Amino acid sequence: MKVWPFSAGGSRGAAVAMVLAACFDVSGLGLVDHRPIAENGAGRYSFPLSASALAAGQENAEAQTAGAEFRDCASGCPAMIVIPAGRFSMGSPDDDDARANERPRHVATIVNPIAISKFEATFDEWDACFAAGACPRVPDRWGRGQMPAINVSWNDAKQYAAWLSRVTGKPYRLLTEAEWEYAARAGAVTRYSWGDGPDEREANCDGCGSRWDLRQPAPVGSFKPNAFGLYDMQGNVWEWVEDAWHDNYDGAPEVGSGWTTCDLDYRAVRGGSWRNETSLVRAAVRDKRNVHVRFDTLGFRVARTLSP
Repeated sequence: MKVWPFSAGGSRGAAVAMVLAACFDVSGLGLVDHRPIAENGAGRYSFPLSASALAAGQENAEAQTAGAEFRDCASGCPAMIVIPAGRFSMGSPDDDDARANERPRHVATIVNPIAISKFEATFDEWDACFAAGACPRVPDRWGRGQMPAINVSWNDAKQYAAWLSRVTGKPYRLLTEAEWEYAARAGAVTRYSWGDGPDEREANCDGCGSRWDLRQPAPVGSFKPNAFGLYDMQGNVWEWVEDAWHDNYDGAPEVGSGWTTCDLDYRAVRGGSWRNETSLVRAAVRDKRNVHVRFDTLGFRVARTLSP
């Protein structure tokens, strides 16, 4: 197993480990088709889905190849990147200008490789689910196609992942918070995946220096990918994750699983958005949203558990 660099956090006593024991639950541990989709007379969208593009016999090999890219159907399925197992320091150190909910910093382990969507979920992908009658129609403000799907609630995102699982026969889901931060950092120990400063043209946020700052989301893939090959992990739109909200990391799971009980009305969002200042697109930043809200700054991406 390849282990990515990390800086060890402080020791955590047995009492801390018990703080939220009742709230701990282990959650389950493709190239985007850029052709436009056509609206039919019924107001639905035609987006044919074909059989898996990753042969069953190939999956075990793919699961061991960090950086491998695949999709589970020829059209309508997201591009997926295989992310290696490893461990990292999650959260912010005490000497950073972070908020209290980013502490205590602790080592989290991603036990097995996983696949994560290369881009934030797009309207093309969302509209394929809508065409199948499995997802609600959600409004855009700046166009659809390869724009990140916005105005999507946590419940909506869960519907999409469930539909994708049914269509492909593969276990799609939202990322856990630990998986998200691990993927966003991509081996970096700095505030951003590219360094400690908000360098120009690295992301879309208030002060990031892009032509979309404070104006709108950018089309997915408009900036350079991080070291794992993932785009827009920081900035553009906030991304829903699986975890129920907790005010800090006291008692946080240490194996990359998610907190999926306790305050189920609020879930964590990660990454910041085009409307947020640079300090809110740091890799460690976390916030909460009610599961029912839909905003033009809110989107998501998906993960897929890989067969051992």
